[in-house]
Amino acid sequence: MKFRNMRELVQLCEDRNIKFSQAMFEYECDTSGIDREKIISRMADKLSVMKLSAERGLQGLKSYSGMTGGNAKLIHDYMLKGDCLTGGVFLNAISIAIAINENNAAMGVICATPTAGSCGVVPGVLLALQKSLNKTDDDIIKALFAAGAVGYIIANNAVISGATGGCQAEVGSASAMAAAAAVELKGGSPSQCANACAIALKNMLGLSCDPLAGLVEVPCIKRNAVGAANALCAAEMALAGVISYVPCDEVIDSMYRIGISMPLALRETALGGLAASETGKKWKEKLWSGNSHNE
Repeated sequence: MKFRNMRELVQLCEDRNIKFSQAMFEYECDTSGIDREKIISRMADKLSVMKLSAERGLQGLKSYSGMTGGNAKLIHDYMLKGDCLTGGVFLNAISIAIAINENNAAMGVICATPTAGSCGVVPGVLLALQKSLNKTDDDIIKALFAAGAVGYIIANNAVISGATGGCQAEVGSASAMAAAAAVELKGGSPSQCANACAIALKNMLGLSCDPLAGLVEVPCIKRNAVGAANALCAAEMALAGVISYVPCDEVIDSMYRIGISMPLALRETALGGLAASETGKKWKEKLWSGNSHNE
């Protein structure tokens, strides 16, 4: 079972009356030579890592640099009070997305989805939806295969590296993966999954990768929260019947062309954007001069 782009994936799913997750699972079985149960077990292990990293992050971790930490717990506690603008899935998703990234910044174990810098988006959305939709771990494992199908297509037709294509390639790709997985988890069609992917990625086009002091902390952690929120927005639009005017494959191609057109200063070099702000320069001087947050 092969597919090279989103058009082929949707066509394959419609012809065989299967979902993104099944197509990706069968592709993995066909190409890896690994036992089917072993493939599922490996994905279950990834889910366990996601849950543990979220749990750890929600405790209120501080990063080794001292630049970030504690925001996931702040948002989670705020959500529990109930006196908030949104609440529910939205706040839970962004708190988990931040928690996992704060765990990453604190040198904890995470699952790159598709990169370390974007590791909170997909689990943030799916773990929040697992609770709100009362889904089992098996359901979430299938959704992760659906997300994997989108990641596979983007990685093979564009880029997922911030150093190559900016943050649009990292958090943007993760947001597209999460959006499609969320639609499938809610019972949406393959076509709706593709539209969710396109809408989510369109909203992230042009996003630079400009981390302060070159660390995956500011603005990376909060961008994961925005990526999760964007994924939920795109998923809701697609489930409502909204169609992306620009087909998903063309959006992916556009992301690639935008990425390679970006100046090097905006591609994870910490030379431009927020990294070149006065605050960015101060953190660079503090951290690169050998000072620590304990001084």
